[in-house]
Amino acid sequence: QGDSAAITSRIERLARRRGCNIAELEMIDAGFYRNRGAYLVGKIRFADKGWAPLIIALLNGPQGIYCDAVILDEHLAHNLFSSTLANFHVTTRYYHQLSAYLHSLMPHRALGLNYSTIGYNHVGKVAVMQEIKQELEAGGAVFDIAIGEPGTVAIGFAGPDSAYNLKVIRNHPTDGYKWGQFEGIDSVKEKYSRVHHINRTGSMLDNIIYFNIALEKELFSESLLGELLAGASDTVSLQKDTVVFKYLIVQPRMTPLPVFLENAGDREVRIVIESLGDCIKNNAAANIFNKDLDARNYGVSHFLKVYLFDYDALEVFVDVKIRSNLDRIDGEEDIPDWYFEEGVIFLPEEIEAGLCIRDREQRQIFREIHGDLLTPRYWENLQRELGQNQVPAIKVYPDTCRLRRA
Repeated sequence: QGDSAAITSRIERLARRRGCNIAELEMIDAGFYRNRGAYLVGKIRFADKGWAPLIIALLNGPQGIYCDAVILDEHLAHNLFSSTLANFHVTTRYYHQLSAYLHSLMPHRALGLNYSTIGYNHVGKVAVMQEIKQELEAGGAVFDIAIGEPGTVAIGFAGPDSAYNLKVIRNHPTDGYKWGQFEGIDSVKEKYSRVHHINRTGSMLDNIIYFNIALEKELFSESLLGELLAGASDTVSLQKDTVVFKYLIVQPRMTPLPVFLENAGDREVRIVIESLGDCIKNNAAANIFNKDLDARNYGVSHFLKVYLFDYDALEVFVDVKIRSNLDRIDGEEDIPDWYFEEGVIFLPEEIEAGLCIRDREQRQIFREIHGDLLTPRYWENLQRELGQNQVPAIKVYPDTCRLRRA
């Protein structure tokens, strides 16, 4: 009861804020289903020819189906339809038209990603590669090494104005590798494949994996081509005028988190630090733990949302052993018992140091908003829920969108 009136009130409030009457509402004749929820998706058209997305988020509670949230902002639509979430199940056969319509709702999002979002992964792979080549041709550009610090495990590269980053795994990690013996290229590829198939909770950057793909040599800068052939020769080869990849990983382009934090204003920094904590929490709720919490493994989107994009240090979260040194006495010299345990050991109080965020004020913001992440209790409770086959809640849209709080 009351959901229709509450939805109407939200829409009318938006119209008053814009100072323009509503001309019409249009809705896609399909349901979008994922995890616990379903979504009705459409568009509000205004009398001045402007528009806004209209997405109604539905949940099923003890009293039946109800509207949990109304999403009316383009950047929140981007987050919801991000390719980092597991595919929507959509009740439609018109995937070309539907992908084009979603692109009209989110013009800043590459068209090819919309096919994958609704489950047409092969069509999406073809569309993405076409977009990448068109981007290079339009600017007369070539692939070059990606911005940010070089990866210890992967070689990343991109076109200067591309919506995508590409990467391959090195034959051997660089000297900065910190996880003991390298288990090999196939081990890292398996982690990327696993991520592609699980629920990514809106916080793990999806990856499109191509196999046995050939690209023209002229598309690569000399320095990049030299590094690929030297550092990834097991999977990259040059055959006449063609660069042949045994596999190639493609991801939506992000700004590396350390690069963003160095150049952002106070407001943007606070938004992104909050999103970083949400990212870590969402991934843990999906039973994924990134033992390399270094900020260089995270990226920031155009709409200030943080994603994990490097997967070589992923572990199953319920297998991680949560331990702490908080009960030890200052100056105690004995080696803690957990030191001798096998497996992955995680000390929550060290998460702040693990992020390697240099700015003291930025670290303080993280403690202020996400102080619970520094306590064993938070992680142990989450492991308990997962161990009981519960589905922990994740944060897909902000509380300001909700009509009622869970």
